[in-house]
Amino acid sequence: MAVAVTPTADRAVRPMTREERKVIVASSLGTVFEWYDFYLYGSLAVIIGAQFFSAFDPTTRNVFALLAFAAGFLVRPFGALVFGRIGDLVGRKYTFLITILIMGLSTFFVGLLPSYNQIGWIAPVILIILRMAQGLALGGEYGGAAVYVAEHAPHGRRGFYTSWIQTTATVGLLLSLLVILTLRVWMGEAGFTRGEGYPIAGWRIPFLLSFILLGISVWIRLQMNESPAFRKMKEEGTQSKAPLSEAFGQWKNAKMVIFALLGLVAGQAVVWYTGQFYALFFMQSILKVDLFTSNVLIAWSLILGTGGFILFGSLSDRIGRKPVILGGCLIAAITYFPLFIALTEVANPTLSRALASVKVQVLADPASCGSVFDPVGIRTFDKPCDVVRVALARSAVKYEQVNAPAGSPVRVTFNGKDAPIAATIPANMTAFTAAAAEAGYPRAGDPDIVKVDGFFSALGNVQALKVIGILLILVLYVTAVYGPIAAALVEFFPTRIRYTAMSLPYHIGNGWFGGFLPPTSFAMVAATGDIFFGLWYPIVIALGTFVIGLLFVPETKDRDIFAATETATRR
Repeated sequence: MAVAVTPTADRAVRPMTREERKVIVASSLGTVFEWYDFYLYGSLAVIIGAQFFSAFDPTTRNVFALLAFAAGFLVRPFGALVFGRIGDLVGRKYTFLITILIMGLSTFFVGLLPSYNQIGWIAPVILIILRMAQGLALGGEYGGAAVYVAEHAPHGRRGFYTSWIQTTATVGLLLSLLVILTLRVWMGEAGFTRGEGYPIAGWRIPFLLSFILLGISVWIRLQMNESPAFRKMKEEGTQSKAPLSEAFGQWKNAKMVIFALLGLVAGQAVVWYTGQFYALFFMQSILKVDLFTSNVLIAWSLILGTGGFILFGSLSDRIGRKPVILGGCLIAAITYFPLFIALTEVANPTLSRALASVKVQVLADPASCGSVFDPVGIRTFDKPCDVVRVALARSAVKYEQVNAPAGSPVRVTFNGKDAPIAATIPANMTAFTAAAAEAGYPRAGDPDIVKVDGFFSALGNVQALKVIGILLILVLYVTAVYGPIAAALVEFFPTRIRYTAMSLPYHIGNGWFGGFLPPTSFAMVAATGDIFFGLWYPIVIALGTFVIGLLFVPETKDRDIFAATETATRR
């Protein structure tokens, strides 16, 4: 029979027991594989777009590929509801056995799925279904792993124990990047993308490998026991019969879900996605750092920074969850602009100089210009004013819009010199890139742009090391806000509804606030002509979380999480 842990028990720091290490390894390893599966698609979105949306032009197919990627984020909160309810009714162990089976099989089938050229429109339909299955599974996986580890952790060390779970998203991303980079180097780009010289295209191999990872994860999790808190609650007969209605239909619990979302998770999510995903997108799409180099530099920052999850999780056991998470949100919001400006100066110094010296203007009748805000990338622009602004943004050219007399035709000038204007966005991008290069912007292959030829060669390149240092700071912000979040969310809610109640705010925050950050931030860049303007998205949300969390979120590190019916509002 499980022994209840009181708020004063196990306060002294002691070594982990063998059983506790087994719980952490089993939960973390399975969750690493889940994140590995989830991130593979994002890392290979361009290739997948060419395979499954080949009926469309390159720009449209990339949009559809990204929308299919976004579908996984969109359904994560629904997965949280479905599997959270099962976890509170049936148990933690069996629920995340189901989630890992769904995730692993969905990923494996992506590797087997025939392309559009082979089976037509059925291919993208099945791809989107598999992507949504991945999102549903991930919606149930994280909450189960976090709750399971927290309910095994000794009181006073939950931040430290659950921080190992927090490393899994970063390690999963890192694992997917390393597998992809290794295959690209080994097979060459032609072998990786099209299978030339090999019996199978290399991009499919990371998906197929997930079947091996799935087998290992299932075997490990079958050895695990149910969490002591759930067993205790079941023995006492205090389980919730309707966890969804209790978690979200009773105001005392529902308001804590709202406070958890807006006062903790939303800020944590945007800091996390800015530090890992937007930084990668910014380097590739705006700073024009090549794919291999940007992935290598991000990978090194993740390797060097991952220990921060454990550090900040442990720190939260001593000083509290709120100071660590909210402090990380505040510091990140204050320093994002100088850090991304420094990243630009170091990674692409030619672009940095051009931003200061080259004056690009769009002169147009304001009545002829509409909004170019397009976070999901599906809008069609036909007004000349909008076409040129989108083309400039996609070319990473900073511009300002100047009002011209009514009826005036649109003009684009580089340092006062008119550039030719075409009817389409791709044609304008070609023209504007040439005009920008003539005015002082970097040309393709500019030797001043950071570049590495191998994974370890980055450590012998001064410019690359400086970029890694800046990226490392961004990753440390991620570890500060993300390291303690699992413990904080687990402690927010009573055992009887914990899985359900904590999973929803986590996946709304990270799936929606965080998951849609890169396209939304880039849409803000396109709408304003300022390559740094997209940073206002994470800054505003992080500051909002800091204020709401400071005012409404209670400190939870000393709570007894074994109380099945303890109200969430007790301090």
